[in-house]
Amino acid sequence: MSDITNNADTPRIVTSTELVAASLKRRRNKQLRLQMVGMGAIFIAFLMLFILVGSLVATGWQAFTQTHVTLEVFVDPEDIPADRLPRGDFDDTLEAALGRMLPGVDMEDRETARAVQGILSNGAQFTLRDRVVADPSLIGQTVTMKVPTSDPYDQLNKGLIERATPEQNRRVKDNEIRWFDTLKEQGAISKPFNLALFTNADSRFPEQAGLKGALVGSFWALLTCFLISFPLGIGAAIYLEEFAKKNRISDFIEVNINNLAAVPSVVFGLLALAVFIGWFGLPRSAPFVGGLTLALMTMPTIIIATRAALKSVPPSIREAALGLGASKQQVVFQHVLPLAMPGILTGTIIGLAQALGETAPLLLIGMNAFITSAASSPFDSATALPTQIFIWADSPERGFVSRTSAAILVLLGFLVLMNGIAIFLRQKFERRW
Repeated sequence: MSDITNNADTPRIVTSTELVAASLKRRRNKQLRLQMVGMGAIFIAFLMLFILVGSLVATGWQAFTQTHVTLEVFVDPEDIPADRLPRGDFDDTLEAALGRMLPGVDMEDRETARAVQGILSNGAQFTLRDRVVADPSLIGQTVTMKVPTSDPYDQLNKGLIERATPEQNRRVKDNEIRWFDTLKEQGAISKPFNLALFTNADSRFPEQAGLKGALVGSFWALLTCFLISFPLGIGAAIYLEEFAKKNRISDFIEVNINNLAAVPSVVFGLLALAVFIGWFGLPRSAPFVGGLTLALMTMPTIIIATRAALKSVPPSIREAALGLGASKQQVVFQHVLPLAMPGILTGTIIGLAQALGETAPLLLIGMNAFITSAASSPFDSATALPTQIFIWADSPERGFVSRTSAAILVLLGFLVLMNGIAIFLRQKFERRW
């Protein structure tokens, strides 16, 4: 009888339970790593978004206020005679009002007087002119006016110009700072909300520049884009989805529609420049041309969104309507289309929001011209919000830096609002089958 001994070199047999447990552990570790990568990606995305918005707010919030100086202006009949309106020495009148508030300043010296007058914005004289022209009875009286200061003094009041900087490196000299401090001690300096940012059109002077022209131009362009792309896009989608026969031609059209949705926007700008302006002779810088260009870009998005919304309607709706004797046209327009309309509107609004932020095609058709008044029709020269941002960003004036960021915040606000409306419509009217 032989002894049975345990051999340490004998390999241990791994059971199936242990194999499954090891496999589950590896799968859980992989899943955990994938979750960590996903959370890291989301964190980085939110961090970048926070940095972007934070930098815009830090730079742009200053543009939402504007430094003003309150003046007691004597409308001298010798300088502003009633029979010469709207002509008159309005700048000299404002200069005299400032001189009375700065005792000890030699206003007889033309260089000093010119420097004192530089405290006020260049548009202050036109503000006084418009007020006197509207009410000539003010001639010979003293009126109280609140007018914006020029950009260097606005930056000084907002702390964007450091007083500790050597005088030769500052836009505002020491004596000019003393004049400004004197006005501040008298309570003549204020910093109200900058309503002119929304009520003024563009200007070469930062303190007078506003977004009114760009807002009106964007409105006309988007209105033109909507009136053209919405009915054509829905009509094309209904035909392709409900009436067109499935063959090579329809497949070719579908492929090209999907490809058009991915074409760079600058290509549409070149197309508009060659066709709308070159062949048809439409005016440059017109919101109507911009709307036509944006309609070409938006239409593929609307077609794709409309087709997806039509497909989401259950076939039973069509079968029930046909079973009750409805024609194909009645089924589509009286049953399918109303049920798909929430998805169609959502896709349309998202497409318009994308069009609102496009810059390249509008630059190519000339909507970056210097326009000092808002367009009264779609055929007048105008700018748009993206092109106005481009113009201000390209300006060498320091005061346009904050206005550029403020304009970007306004544009982002409109985009968030339009996307919010799209989400609201989807949640309110969407039906689940």
